[in-house]
Amino acid sequence: MEIAQLIAGRASSEIVTADIAMSVRQVVAILAERRIGAIPVMDGGRVVGIFSERDVLYRLADQGAACLDQPVEQVMTAPPITVDRRTSTLEALGLMTRRRIRHLPVVDDGHMCGFVSIGDLVKSRMDEISHEAEALRDYIQTA
Repeated sequence: MEIAQLIAGRASSEIVTADIAMSVRQVVAILAERRIGAIPVMDGGRVVGIFSERDVLYRLADQGAACLDQPVEQVMTAPPITVDRRTSTLEALGLMTRRRIRHLPVVDDGHMCGFVSIGDLVKSRMDEISHEAEALRDYIQTA
């Protein structure tokens, strides 16, 4: 299955994003309010980084609470690792495993059109395996 099928029906306007100039404190508030683990950071309509719970923890450990007043641009993970609509879910899962990340912006012609988590991809893969198992059971029963 391709990422395009996974994000079909999701409006890109519904993706929660942060602006590059926002403070870490503001973006942390969005993460907490929305109960999400990461957020794409945008600059002029382009995704330029990812800000995650890990970014907050690492900076708090290094700099203390002073990091909360910094622009998110100084704390985010950049450049973002992205995929396009044609990437298979298995390729995306492999990329996430190799790079030890849990979120991927989906970029089409330089613009973000989706945002997927490892949970989205694992659920998709489990659904595929379930359908394959059901097809095999049906085949065996009718053979």
